[in-house]
Amino acid sequence: MNLDDNNALRGTDTPIRITDIQTLVVNAEMRNWIFVKVLTNQPGLYGWGEASLNWKTRAVAGTIEDLKTLLIGRDPRDIEQCLRAMNKFSYYRLGIIGATAISGIEHALWDIFGKSLDVPVWRLLGGQVRDKVRLYTHLGLGKMTAVYDTFDHGALRDQALSVVEAGYDALKVVFIPYGNHLSSIPDRKHVGRLMETLRTAVGDSVDIMIDFHGRPASIAAALGYIEALAPYGPMFCEEPVQPGDTAALIEVTRRAPCPIASGERLVGFKEFVPVLTGKAVHIIQPDLNHTGGLLEGKRIAALADAELIGVAPHNPNGPLAGVAALHFAISTPNFVIQEEMSGAVPWYDEVVDSPVKRTGSYWEVPQRAGLGVEINEAAAAKHPFKPEVQHATSAVLPDGTIVDW
Repeated sequence: MNLDDNNALRGTDTPIRITDIQTLVVNAEMRNWIFVKVLTNQPGLYGWGEASLNWKTRAVAGTIEDLKTLLIGRDPRDIEQCLRAMNKFSYYRLGIIGATAISGIEHALWDIFGKSLDVPVWRLLGGQVRDKVRLYTHLGLGKMTAVYDTFDHGALRDQALSVVEAGYDALKVVFIPYGNHLSSIPDRKHVGRLMETLRTAVGDSVDIMIDFHGRPASIAAALGYIEALAPYGPMFCEEPVQPGDTAALIEVTRRAPCPIASGERLVGFKEFVPVLTGKAVHIIQPDLNHTGGLLEGKRIAALADAELIGVAPHNPNGPLAGVAALHFAISTPNFVIQEEMSGAVPWYDEVVDSPVKRTGSYWEVPQRAGLGVEINEAAAAKHPFKPEVQHATSAVLPDGTIVDW
């Protein structure tokens, strides 16, 4: 919607109403992106959001179709009321699938709201509190095989150097072994040597985060790996134990000799409350694509701020999720650093015209109205839905025990 259209809209008393909600699925090799388009009765006024959830594409798309009936005819700018309608009228408590569907719709509502006023969404979320947004990416710039399959010293070093050469001064790795309740001496030593290789390669000026993926099945196992990593100064160790056991997370954080982060698999503000008030982490990681959207993310961030906890949103998803996270980061005082995976596929930038501009390890502040994105639907159609690779099926111990991925 251009500026003249916005001015014309503000000059009329025609109410804005939601007329349809559509999904567009784009297969990005090892995951599907679920783009959400909310249409209105105003010509040219619509919003884009993202509701990607690995291995649950058809379930999320179907949930969006079910939720649509609760929003048709409503004013898309009444975001709080739309959220209440989707949550309250659903009757049953919504889990990760429902929360992801709502998040994608909510992103699109903010996009419409910003366009209707000709301002970027970050203005509506509280305004600008920083001049740029610090980023980190994964090995391979987010290519999935590089992210999850790097246990070799040479590949680890080479891929880390490639990330630094691309301008990033922070990166995340996933090299904690699949395990159970105890960690072995060889495994702990191997993890320590991998971290030493990484630190030697990139130097002290590059921050390194280690994603445990909740693989340790006990406090003891988690602490064993953390102690092996700590001498090399990790920025934080992420999700050292499975979500849901706040007492275990508190104990790990209390005893760990480095910062601890978690939160990507928590859904909604209420699940974050005991983690934050219990000071179970140093850094909280809500996924704005999964936990209910930007408004819920701001509530989580406000409580985290009161508890002296920083926010580093989780985001291994597609370009629209990244744009939503950008607007959140610009307007959130206790934001620390943002995850992004713009190298996940070589055609990442072909499907979306985006305001996201990276300079080194920072995103610039966008000025376009709304989220500032436009999807190239013709380019997106070249990558239709495919069942995603079940990478998690590799999480099996030598004796056949299935463990956490």
